[in-house]
Amino acid sequence: MLRSRDGAVLILTINRPSKRNALDDHARRELAGQLEAARADHGIRAIVLSGSGGFFCAGADIGAMARQPDAAQARMTMLTRLARAIVHCPKPVIAAVEGGASGLGLSLAAACDHVIAAENARFTASFGRLGLVGDTGLFWSLAGRLGPARARQFLLFGESVAAPEAADIGIVNETVGPGDAQRIALARAERLAEASAPMLAATKRILANPRQDLDSLLAAEADAQIALLTSSDFEEGRRAFFERRNPVFIDHPPP
Repeated sequence: MLRSRDGAVLILTINRPSKRNALDDHARRELAGQLEAARADHGIRAIVLSGSGGFFCAGADIGAMARQPDAAQARMTMLTRLARAIVHCPKPVIAAVEGGASGLGLSLAAACDHVIAAENARFTASFGRLGLVGDTGLFWSLAGRLGPARARQFLLFGESVAAPEAADIGIVNETVGPGDAQRIALARAERLAEASAPMLAATKRILANPRQDLDSLLAAEADAQIALLTSSDFEEGRRAFFERRNPVFIDHPPP
């Protein structure tokens, strides 16, 4: 896993190009650890996740997947940790997808807050070819992006779609020219890094439970808004509004 910084943006790059960035146990653990560490680092305000060698992630390293029950349990514990590290991170995570995202790679991309893909990239639900179901929160994240009926079709038929179609159905937020995904993702992340961090964290937290009933949603909105109305970021935003300038937010998200 390669780690670099561009100002307040953390760039995490899966670096197993000879395997098309398929993740083994070590790589999954390292990625989860980096995301968890970023949560506590106040200098980081947004994250870009990408892959080296022109490919995002081909999924899990199948050759390293053990069949023993204890090993399977440990693997799923780590994948659960990884999904939570992305979804519950209070900072926005942007996927920059070149080449393709298959299996676990699809799960990682779908869990991110924003997906930017090269127009020649493909997104593939490849689990069924191995006799397996999706994991790393894919049933939740894909249903949230596509809706339950379309997600059911995508997973049952093991669909593979190019980035333009993936954008049409909701897996991808933006398509860009080949080779441009990370550059555009970094630009989007820099824009988010200038936003109010507590606001972004509250937005992620509320959206992480998309099927809550209206009363629960209204309560979550109210709790978040009350806290934000008392923040120094709101005071800065209000002052900037009247002074007709861009706000400079400095508050940190809650841990």
